Amino acid sequence: MFDMDFQAILYGISVWALPAIFAITLHEAAHGYAALQFGDDTARRAGRLSLNPLRHIDRFGTIILPAILLLIRAPFLFGYAKPVPVNFGRLGKPKRDMIWVAAAGPLTNVALGIVSELLLYVTEYLPGTVAPWAVDNLQNSVQINAVLAVFNMIPIPPLDGGRVLTGLLPLPLAIRYARLERWGLFVLIGALFILPLLGRQFGTNLDIFPWLMGPPVDYLIRFIAFVTGLSP
Repeated sequence: MFDMDFQAILYGISVWALPAIFAITLHEAAHGYAALQFGDDTARRAGRLSLNPLRHIDRFGTIILPAILLLIRAPFLFGYAKPVPVNFGRLGKPKRDMIWVAAAGPLTNVALGIVSELLLYVTEYLPGTVAPWAVDNLQNSVQINAVLAVFNMIPIPPLDGGRVLTGLLPLPLAIRYARLERWGLFVLIGALFILPLLGRQFGTNLDIFPWLMGPPVDYLIRFIAFVTGLSP
């Protein structure tokens, strides 16, 4: 029984950890490559223009947080890597280019979701022992990349969506909104973890995460299935 449980745990880690690390790594690298195209080589000088996951892994965001969410059977699995350093002042047109640099990460996740879905066509040609593992990896990759894309586009700085919104706002409002970045992480932690805990204490559901993420994630997954021809 113990061996079977241990094998199940190892299998679960292998089909979730691999696509998660790949998705998070490429998300962060995309920010650096986009910044380089618009004139900022900060990420390159810091050695962050790399597809080596070890250069991007954050101990908590990439390993501990996804593991906790997996163990508690959270409705969504997500995480984050060490942010790629970007000096927005070195971009050619900082306000405009900030939008593209910020959007590069979520757009990369959408592209990875599409590629993962397309690779499902190939799994039928794999050996019988490998095919189920590959299918689970690719299906999980679609879900993880959809969650990362949607989560990072929440318009709260320092998330990518907050920076996109900052770039779109008129300059006076953009300056004020950018100042919220110092508080953004606390807002997210409060909304995702503290509110649900308080809700359970008072016997009410204050978990806004499924409500906030569920519909757009489902829509994005259906969109990926539609463009790849795998929609039911």
